[in-house]
Amino acid sequence: MSRSFSLPRRRFLSLSTGLAGAATLGLLGSAAAHAEERTLKIGIMSGEDEDIWRVVSQNAAQRGLSLKIITFSDYNTPNEALSEHEVDANAFQHKPFLDAQKKAHGYDIVPVGDTYFQPIGLYSHKWHSPADIPKGARIGIPNDPSNEGRALHVLETLGLIKLPSNTGLFPTVLDIAENPRDLSIEELDAGVVGRSLPDLDAAVVNMDWARKAGIPQTERIGVEGLANNPYVNFISVNGNDANAPWVKPLVESYHQPNVRQVILDLYHGTVTPAWS
Repeated sequence: MSRSFSLPRRRFLSLSTGLAGAATLGLLGSAAAHAEERTLKIGIMSGEDEDIWRVVSQNAAQRGLSLKIITFSDYNTPNEALSEHEVDANAFQHKPFLDAQKKAHGYDIVPVGDTYFQPIGLYSHKWHSPADIPKGARIGIPNDPSNEGRALHVLETLGLIKLPSNTGLFPTVLDIAENPRDLSIEELDAGVVGRSLPDLDAAVVNMDWARKAGIPQTERIGVEGLANNPYVNFISVNGNDANAPWVKPLVESYHQPNVRQVILDLYHGTVTPAWS
């Protein structure tokens, strides 16, 4: 997750309603489908996710839910809006980011269903593999806590640095225990690090920012794997809504073959649906 300038939340909620809610069907074959007819406000990031949630909204209509999609352009506002019940659910974050937000703000927010996995990767214009990166090379990483720690773990996995065994998910450059190539690790805003790649030997860049910066996948020289990865994105709700009757049909509306296909099509296979 990256940090960007956060405009006032209420301005977002008044100006950024992005997608029309899918109309609730008048008659369905099952009475259970009508047991909890209601409109839900769902907070997401603007961009490709709008196309995904357009399909989810169509699926939700078949389950008696009408979704009103609220779009945001920074990563801090959706949890604030959810905490204050200005949206019913959001879908944009992974667990380390949510944990950091809960620690900072005391939010009672819980995940209720996985969405997709967007791997973070090491990119370079100059070198073809991590082994090629020379001593003294300049490596850019995101500077927000969850992504900085994630980037450092990627560099460790690729054999470029070593972190203490007890470092957890949020190490900083100060925690680097071994740096045999004397790499210069430069902390940059997540939205800037990809655009700075021409001036660096390599950079760890989030998948979405790599696309926005126009970095081709052919320049990705290392990537993290999905197995046991804590950075899977999910749908979140307030803790007191975790067992609400609308949660299960909302998650089921996402966990459908047509949603899987739109994810694969939108991201050209670089993003992985995270439910089985």
